[in-house]
Amino acid sequence: MTERRVVVTGIGTINPLGNNIEEYFSNLEKGVSGAAPITHFDAEKFKTKFACEVKNYDSSLYFDRKEVRKYDLFTQYALIAATQAVEDAAFDFDMRRISALSTRWTCAEYWNLPQPWTRSRWA
Repeated sequence: MTERRVVVTGIGTINPLGNNIEEYFSNLEKGVSGAAPITHFDAEKFKTKFACEVKNYDSSLYFDRKEVRKYDLFTQYALIAATQAVEDAAFDFDMRRISALSTRWTCAEYWNLPQPWTRSRWA
């Protein structure tokens, strides 16, 4: 199989540590935790009362009232992150021929995280 080269031209994110790249990296460097009490639903009947939810999300900053009803919450997040990545890449769609544009969802399993969040801590 031939090795293919991948070039990351732009990045975007909306996650529990920040709603854009600058906020995310700032909170990551400060060691801010994304975990907080659950606010998206009533967690009273559940044993766990905390989660890593996206905070301070206001859909009206990104979508108009009619458009926001078309998408579930996670599709909204994906569209926002993709838009941020395209803006970060400074693509000029009028001047370039785009052959492929990819958005990748990633998630780190707890056993791949750096110290002190190791598997042994949770085992």
